[in-house]
Amino acid sequence: MKLTDAQLAQFQNDGFIILRDFADPVQCEAILEVAKVHLKYRVEPIETETGYDAKSKLIRTDVKDYTSRVLGEEGTVRRIRQVYQRDILFKEWMESGKMRPVLQQILDDQVVITTAHHNSIMTKMPHRSTQTRWHQDRRYWRYSDNNLVSIWLALDDEYNENGVLEFIPGSHRMKFDADQFDEKEYFREECEKNIPLIEKKVSTTLKRGDVIIFHSLLLHRANKNETDTPKISFVYTVKGARTKAEEGSRSSEFPEISLPFI
Repeated sequence: MKLTDAQLAQFQNDGFIILRDFADPVQCEAILEVAKVHLKYRVEPIETETGYDAKSKLIRTDVKDYTSRVLGEEGTVRRIRQVYQRDILFKEWMESGKMRPVLQQILDDQVVITTAHHNSIMTKMPHRSTQTRWHQDRRYWRYSDNNLVSIWLALDDEYNENGVLEFIPGSHRMKFDADQFDEKEYFREECEKNIPLIEKKVSTTLKRGDVIIFHSLLLHRANKNETDTPKISFVYTVKGARTKAEEGSRSSEFPEISLPFI
């Protein structure tokens, strides 16, 4: 598969593109079942809500089914990290031959998986997850340039009530002042300069197998999960081969996987 000229122009303009029914539903179900096992047994490395943001708070203790098994003194699981080497199903999706031509177009370069960032199963647990505030992923990544994109796979339905992604189209091409972000580099919702931009936010309902590709500088956020069912998604990041991690930074601490051209 390749993007049409119109699709590629849309990505370059908006900073994201949605590919409907891209992944095989059977593959998605298999990935989801493995992810649930890793969540149930809290297979490290994981990141909790409290680990992600000290302001996160646990709200309820009566969530049913397997969800209760991923909660404890350590807090609510926010994501399972370093998934590339956890299971062959995860690895196969990240090396997808169907996805690679699309990424080659977008990056205009050879595709390289960076396992330092994302490389995760992302979760929003019922009533316990926190919102994800407006931010750019690139804010804490250290690379020679910004030619990085993330691939988000919906393993089941995603919508407003359970925390689907929202974006500010075109924000990857904008220049911002330091005062538009807070001390944690979140985009300030109360800032007068930011309000008109936030009003342009867009979101959509995702179905199992839908994929979003979005730029590393695109502003995005997500609500907490107000439903009774966990939302579990798969996200990984790739860069162009010409884009180099800064030596000594966290971006250079983990292996990179170069994928042959297709």
